[in-house]
Amino acid sequence: MAAACAHRRTPPAAALALAALLCLWAGGAGAGPERVAQDAAGRPLGIEGSVVVVEPDIELGEITAGGMTEPRRDWSETARRLYPAAVGERLAAAGVARRPDFDVPDDLPADSRLGQVLRLNEAVALSIAYHARPGSELATKGDRLDWTLGAGVSELHAASGADYALFTYVRDSYASDGRKALRVLGLVAGAAFGGVVDIGGGRQVGVATLVDLRDGRVVWFNRIARQSGDLRDEAGARATAGELLEGLPL
Repeated sequence: MAAACAHRRTPPAAALALAALLCLWAGGAGAGPERVAQDAAGRPLGIEGSVVVVEPDIELGEITAGGMTEPRRDWSETARRLYPAAVGERLAAAGVARRPDFDVPDDLPADSRLGQVLRLNEAVALSIAYHARPGSELATKGDRLDWTLGAGVSELHAASGADYALFTYVRDSYASDGRKALRVLGLVAGAAFGGVVDIGGGRQVGVATLVDLRDGRVVWFNRIARQSGDLRDEAGARATAGELLEGLPL
């Protein structure tokens, strides 16, 4: 189960909605599909300009023996530092022009123009994620990536100086020692009686979007939902960045 604590810049209701949706996918396939928007001729769009990495919305938690997920602020703060660095390395290696990472002000009013853009992107990203699930496609869009945030993105364009913004939402959880012990006991008991009893461990789920700040169009989208991954160290952050940014039109 994904951690559901609220990020310091995410309204509690939105954070819970994000966690609930990510948990919904978690019962399905692991990753992807990544999606890239197309031009009028049906060609995949590429990055033509500079990119800003927006402060990621990441929460990490620990699953107790009883199955509750307890937020871990120390882990979350580490992940919020390591993940953007890993993304930056990947973009630099591809030769993508970058602007300095955009840190969302702690005191940013939710009803400010920039605050509204950030909340709108979260809502759109969640909608894309939901309708990317098999059987949930919108009849008006089919399998096309055809979403936009509208002209309001000019606020972030002006604040960052970038042509594109890369947004990331991740919920990650890790089993405590007690949970690991119970999981082993369950597997042993299941084997002894000819069945499988797995109470489950941690899970890493996330969604990323690339938005053109000149017109608001969502150029690319991807999601992950897996039982592996660790954002608490550099190697794990690089692996998660590679997985979540798969298919980014570099």
